[in-house]
Amino acid sequence: MVMGVKKVVKKGLIGGMSFAKEAGAINWFPGHMAAATRAIRNRLKLSDLVIEVRDARIPLSSANEDLQPQLSAKRRIIALNKKDLANPNVLNKWTHHFESKKQDCVAINAHSRSSVKKLLDLVEFKLKEVIAREPTLLVMVVGVPNVGKSALINSVNQIAATRFPVQDRLKRATVGPLPGVTQDIAGFKIAHRPSIYVLDSPGVLVPNIPDIETGLKLALSGSVKDSVVGEERLAQYFLAILNTRGTPLHWKNLFEGRNEESSHPDSIDKPSYNLKDLRHQRSKLPDSSAVHYVGGMISEVQRSLYTTLSEFDGDTEDENDLECLIEQQFEALQKALKVSTKASSEARLMVSKKFLTLFRTGRLGPFILDDVPETDIAL
Repeated sequence: MVMGVKKVVKKGLIGGMSFAKEAGAINWFPGHMAAATRAIRNRLKLSDLVIEVRDARIPLSSANEDLQPQLSAKRRIIALNKKDLANPNVLNKWTHHFESKKQDCVAINAHSRSSVKKLLDLVEFKLKEVIAREPTLLVMVVGVPNVGKSALINSVNQIAATRFPVQDRLKRATVGPLPGVTQDIAGFKIAHRPSIYVLDSPGVLVPNIPDIETGLKLALSGSVKDSVVGEERLAQYFLAILNTRGTPLHWKNLFEGRNEESSHPDSIDKPSYNLKDLRHQRSKLPDSSAVHYVGGMISEVQRSLYTTLSEFDGDTEDENDLECLIEQQFEALQKALKVSTKASSEARLMVSKKFLTLFRTGRLGPFILDDVPETDIAL
């Protein structure tokens, strides 16, 4: 039986498990990414400052390693987006880590105007010495797919419209929940005297992701299409993370001795994403009965994972034992998520999709998947 939370997870444990290792490395580099990478490299040569957008849940894994030498040579601000989905305590440690390396870093929510304003203030401060001698400045926004670059651009445009009313109406960037929406580079004017242009760019990955866990983290966070990896594999990976960290053991107070209303996760952490995100492009907000239904389902998911982990008599640091626990949890999740008893493969796929949606929309709480490094690493 699991008696407490293990603070130290055996290095490489999850990456060596069958669902991670036997399926091989994760690579997603469609044709447009090669051309986009070349275009980004050319634009970077002309840029006065770069905003590198990363996913706050994976501050290290969401860096494009191939572009790092060129990015680190520029004036750069690392923007950790989706901070509303990230554990705030761990996120603070990450920002301090970057600052200790003399790298400007700010955590943002691209959908929050006040959050983006802080980023723009930092951009203007970093460009202060250049503004005096250059009539036109270029700020480039880069990042891997689906980290929120286009959402950031849209917020910047909205703020610029209030700051600089004389400018022409600006085109909004296309925003989507799937990686690979932006496929060309477009410029957006955000200021006059001097003229400051923000260049959006497509999300690009490296041609080969050598580390299996880095690939899984990118896919789990939505930067790699689910079809490339497989939803079941991602659900297994996320369950492995939860179990080795002992996270479900902290969920006991969310459902024990409390009614359904007070056990709703919004009372613990309320990300900017709302219930309509659970069903993409839903036209209307759900009624109160739907809210209660989803809230109750989340409580059942947390209860099922707490129960299976707390009653488990194996060792979560043993690969075989951990895989057995994950199999038990799939069965428990099928009941908690009210997936009907059908063909085993179909049921597992439905369980995986629903479980991943709960994570990605913040319904299971805030997470950061990357550990803050204790030794020197490349930023």
